[in-house]
Amino acid sequence: MIPTLTTDTEPVEAFADAEGAYQRVLSLYQTATQYLRDRFQAFAKGEAIHGRVRACYPFVQIRVDTEPRVDGRLAFGFVAGPGTYRTTVTRPDLFDHYYREQLRLLVKNHGVAIEVGTSRTPIPIQFAYPEGMHVEGDLTPERLYQMREVFDLPDLALMDDSIVNGTFQLMQGEPSPLALFTAPRVDYSLHRLKHYCATKPDHFQNYVLFTNYQFYIDEFVRKGLEIMQPSDDPAVQAYRDQYEAFIEPGDHITWNQALHPGRAPEGAKVARLPQMPAYHLKRKDGNGITIVNIGVGPSNAKTISDHIAVLRPHVWLMLGHCAGLRDTQRLGDYVLAHGYVREDKVLDADLPTWVPVPALAEVQVALEKAVERVTGLEGYALKSLMRTGTVATIDNRNWELRDYREPERRFSQSRAIALDMESATVAANGFRFRVPYGTLLCVSDKPLHGEIKLPGMANAFYRERVDQHLAIGMLAMEIMRDYGLEKLHSRKLRSFDEAAFQ
Repeated sequence: MIPTLTTDTEPVEAFADAEGAYQRVLSLYQTATQYLRDRFQAFAKGEAIHGRVRACYPFVQIRVDTEPRVDGRLAFGFVAGPGTYRTTVTRPDLFDHYYREQLRLLVKNHGVAIEVGTSRTPIPIQFAYPEGMHVEGDLTPERLYQMREVFDLPDLALMDDSIVNGTFQLMQGEPSPLALFTAPRVDYSLHRLKHYCATKPDHFQNYVLFTNYQFYIDEFVRKGLEIMQPSDDPAVQAYRDQYEAFIEPGDHITWNQALHPGRAPEGAKVARLPQMPAYHLKRKDGNGITIVNIGVGPSNAKTISDHIAVLRPHVWLMLGHCAGLRDTQRLGDYVLAHGYVREDKVLDADLPTWVPVPALAEVQVALEKAVERVTGLEGYALKSLMRTGTVATIDNRNWELRDYREPERRFSQSRAIALDMESATVAANGFRFRVPYGTLLCVSDKPLHGEIKLPGMANAFYRERVDQHLAIGMLAMEIMRDYGLEKLHSRKLRSFDEAAFQ
């Protein structure tokens, strides 16, 4: 038998308070990952390592012996019944506020101790490097091949979405899941976020905007950099003071000059934008705004929301353009989605199409209020600019080239008022991952009525409407931030035997 060099000899400890449990998790994780990095450095230098190098993720666990009696208004922070509940955890440095809050709620709602120990789930060597492993590029092909004989590599069997999808099968004697994602699943997504968005996961904020056009990104960058500059207007400055930095791809940081006078920008902008660039208007408490250009199509929408979901954002919204399907609509009108026709196909295996994706009242109200405040319209007058209805999302960008009578009949039967390629995917993944979601689109063409998207018309339209649309989205986020988590996180998104972590 090949000997194993391991750090999983620490005893399980119980803590009556969340802070003590968190500090123990942090200590175990730092010890494990430092051990792996030290051993890999030795391996990279050519030192002989006899045996397998292994370190495992920490876990947190609670034992509930009686039937839980908790406030029925809560959406998370409690377990469904008596039993033992456990989850592996990673990156306590990144998730410090999140873990502290989840553990605090468990202690508050159940009055039980938080048990912390070392699991049997190995930490893949690549995941021991939060910023990404770079030294392996200097290894010889032979040494690269030997890596799998010495270190644990990512195992897809440990990274599926069975818990969040409701398909997880509990083995006899196993603890029930305490969280929606295991540590390896979280680590996998953290590394993919850096790849797709070219910013560290640390910069992502709790309020996320998705868009399908670069015009929105350009306006967000303009606004973000403007907010970083001092203002002579006290009210404007008070607003700007809530945001401490603006982050662009490449982790290029522009600091708020009113809060950090004279502090120079940090980092270098990327020479070439990634597939789905992300930009962050950052607050110290993490409750700022992130925007991601997901491009066109449901595949990108699913890919990036799959990964952002592990950060447990408080809400995400889709802001983009759509085809208006009603003759009464005009270019530039807004569409507030209250239902979706799902023909994107990318989520059918994870969330069957018979599952309804409801509108969330808290999000709908915030979006409508934001439209009212930005446009100055309200009540019946608001109907001249915005319509609430069903959005159809499809995976075929050139659906217009088919016999129009067939899609027109389906759109009419479903009462759809708009069509796009991302909104239902974003909403359905929000439903699946228990992330509050919403959609506000802007009509950019009316193909069923001869108003197709052409460069000249589109460019003029974009210049007139994008800044207002983005302002509405940002204001809606700020309105929802003031709700508080108890109001924003809805019980509608929680299943029968739900994991306790938000």
